[in-house]
Amino acid sequence: MEYYKHRISDIEKSDCLRQISDIEYKEGKYIFINNKKCLNLSSNDYLGLSTNKDLVSEFFKSSKDDKEFLFSSASSRLLTGTSAVYSKLEKNLAELFKKERCLLFNSGFQCNLGVISALVEKGDVIFSDKLNHSSIISGMRLSQSDFHRYKHLDYEHLESLLEKHRQNYRQALIVSESVFSMDGDIADIKKLVELKKKYDCILMIDEAHAFGIFGENLCGVCEKENISGEVDVITATLGKSFASVGAFCVADKTIVDYLVNKASSFIFSTAMAPVNVMWSNWLIENKYEILKSKRDKLTSLFNEVHGYLNDGGKSQIIPVILGDNKTAVKITDMLQEEGYFVLPIRPPTVPQNTSRVRLSLIADMSFAEVKNVLDVIKANI
Repeated sequence: MEYYKHRISDIEKSDCLRQISDIEYKEGKYIFINNKKCLNLSSNDYLGLSTNKDLVSEFFKSSKDDKEFLFSSASSRLLTGTSAVYSKLEKNLAELFKKERCLLFNSGFQCNLGVISALVEKGDVIFSDKLNHSSIISGMRLSQSDFHRYKHLDYEHLESLLEKHRQNYRQALIVSESVFSMDGDIADIKKLVELKKKYDCILMIDEAHAFGIFGENLCGVCEKENISGEVDVITATLGKSFASVGAFCVADKTIVDYLVNKASSFIFSTAMAPVNVMWSNWLIENKYEILKSKRDKLTSLFNEVHGYLNDGGKSQIIPVILGDNKTAVKITDMLQEEGYFVLPIRPPTVPQNTSRVRLSLIADMSFAEVKNVLDVIKANI
């Protein structure tokens, strides 16, 4: 135990110690913590649906008598932990994305971990954006394949790696987020499609922070760019914009059938509770216009904020890079005192010397509220 005490002490000395906040409750765009009401700028509830009690009440009244209104599946789906509600959600999501099949996972982390570690193995190779999410990196390591990480959004570097290494491997996977979770910038998916064709690769795009926000049907950047059909594997989460639980992969039938047989995080996990699957289905089948309306409000908000910042940003994630860990902690503590709930983002979540405040916008926020917090930050750095 002394070893871990020393390690924790080292983390604390570097101003990187993480602690779980005791949140009292959440109400719309606000969070209540330490007897204080704060504007919640640390949530991924981009459409502001997770605390909508009216929606929850309507869902409960319409679904509580259904025989599948259960709070546990009690098994993996390959045993007895599945039912028609799972297949229904998978069918709905596959149709939204215009893909042949869909497979549900319990979380975005499990989804990326399972998909990547199943699709490639020893003797294969992965080419990954340097700033891809930890779940993607963990999947690469679990796969036992070789991998190369290209400079963030640097497709010339990616092509140089493909040119040098692709021919040495049986199977190759290119993987990128669409909207990057810590920077809010957006991948050039058309360029990635071009490279995957040129070098005979599989292309996987993680739409976790884009699903519900971009595209006519809210399916993300691939849909917005009208290129979903050229992307082999798309993953996304239901736990952010869709105010639910779980994640999914959409692809052709062959890939999904293969994942059912090879993705360990799917095979060996107790399935999501049926009630959560029903909630996701209910939102898609009955409330999609509300989701689109919320998306339109969010889009107007982040366009106005980026216009004010003149930073060229195009998403709901606003990074304010402060540099060292101590400054990030100081600024976030000050902001919480001012009534803005933000948290310091520090290594290893982001690269060294890029600690930051990450502002996550919610559809129901006003431009004035966001401008205020930006002005407070500017005045204190």
